[in-house]
Amino acid sequence: MGRNHKLGAALAALACLLSPLIALCTPQIADDDATLWDAICPVVYPVDQSSSDHGVHYLFYGNGFFINADGYLITDAHVLSQLHGGQPYVLLRQSAGSLRIVPAILVAIDREHDVAILRVTPNPFAANYKVSFLPLSYDRPLRSQAVLAAALLPSKPRDAYTLNATIEMRSSGEVLDSEFSQLEKGKGDTELLLFNHEILLGQSGAPVLSTDSQKVIGLVEGQWFGHHTLAVAPAEQHALGAILPIHYAIALLQQKQIVWHTSITDSHHQDNAAQQSQGFSPPVPLSLVPAAYPSQTLFGGEAVLDALVDSSGRLADIKVVRGESPFLEKALVAVRTWTFLPARSEGREVETRVGITFQFPQPYVPPRNATVHNYEDASSDSAAKSSADRGALPIVTVEPDYPYGSEERGGVILSADIGQQGQVDSVKVLRDLEPLTPAAVAALRLWHFAPAKHGGANVSSSAIVVFSFTRPAIAAHAQSSRSSQ
Repeated sequence: MGRNHKLGAALAALACLLSPLIALCTPQIADDDATLWDAICPVVYPVDQSSSDHGVHYLFYGNGFFINADGYLITDAHVLSQLHGGQPYVLLRQSAGSLRIVPAILVAIDREHDVAILRVTPNPFAANYKVSFLPLSYDRPLRSQAVLAAALLPSKPRDAYTLNATIEMRSSGEVLDSEFSQLEKGKGDTELLLFNHEILLGQSGAPVLSTDSQKVIGLVEGQWFGHHTLAVAPAEQHALGAILPIHYAIALLQQKQIVWHTSITDSHHQDNAAQQSQGFSPPVPLSLVPAAYPSQTLFGGEAVLDALVDSSGRLADIKVVRGESPFLEKALVAVRTWTFLPARSEGREVETRVGITFQFPQPYVPPRNATVHNYEDASSDSAAKSSADRGALPIVTVEPDYPYGSEERGGVILSADIGQQGQVDSVKVLRDLEPLTPAAVAALRLWHFAPAKHGGANVSSSAIVVFSFTRPAIAAHAQSSRSSQ
């Protein structure tokens, strides 16, 4: 069974065993344990309608956590799978200290990326419950960054009652690497973060926080049973945990126009905030993921898209300028989860188009001369290029020189300012991955674009370019030969 299918099967087995809609200021949340545990709520189902000497008997499935004061919470979609479409419930603590089972409604679910949104009604924040909520972070954690997974588990998971104690479970570790996986067979890829802590039964859906910012960077997805990557130390013996990045939850929240809380003033994406009160400012990327490199692909490829960022910051009307299978499918799966702050003109949100390019450099050791692709003639008759409104579209692209001696793989995401003549004026790094980032930046500076148009006239704009690298096939083959000797 392949790596992508192993995780899904393992999560199903785990479940069976357990039978601009953003608040721009961080809420005043005390940095203490009480706030954290008050935000987490086990996802359960009551077995009995009446209480016994031990309280109400319930089945325990996993965890969720509140993301605002309106009673919205997020969890893994697979946590709800054992309900088979039935009514979900959560376990909340009343101000008096006793536990109570309260109903929740399913607001939205993305099974492909394994995230779900619930809402507790009536709102527990307006009632007599000890509840809080956690802010979300747009910043993707770097390798070696310390994280904490926090979950509430019943003291007797297989025979749980509301009068029994709950256990506060902490799993501290650090992010080791990232992997793409198909969480639902036959669907698109989802990026997962791997961290060096074994996941226990019942932790799925629990929040994972950065120990530096105290903001949520993901949800516990489950145990990782795929192959260890080169970033994992050889001495690492125990199984790894898999974290679902909060990116996918943010995308679903924005789609449903649900407010969440964070502090974007400390994010590098917000460096043009001063320009938003007057004139025009382009859309600001909030949360982007790269595309998975297609497996068993012998040659590289590209996909070019022209998309509308609407006045709420969502991508819409995604037009395919060029791209072939399997690269185009990978690009579309990734870009449909992207989120932005919308463009602004004279102090109000407006829609605008943006050019997006995914490049998948060929996986072999690069040739001495840089690989250049010239699309100027092929693009001259394209509907997107002749449109009165469109983003900047590349007509000359250059593949990066893969760093000598490296076997790194993953995604680098860049934003380029494109002038009215199609030249690259400046490049900003949105997602870094050393040692691949310098090569990606150097290559992008050699690109040339058909400039963006607004009302038929050439205009300056920004374009987003994603480089998805895979390890050199020759180097990987050589390593495999050495290990087999």
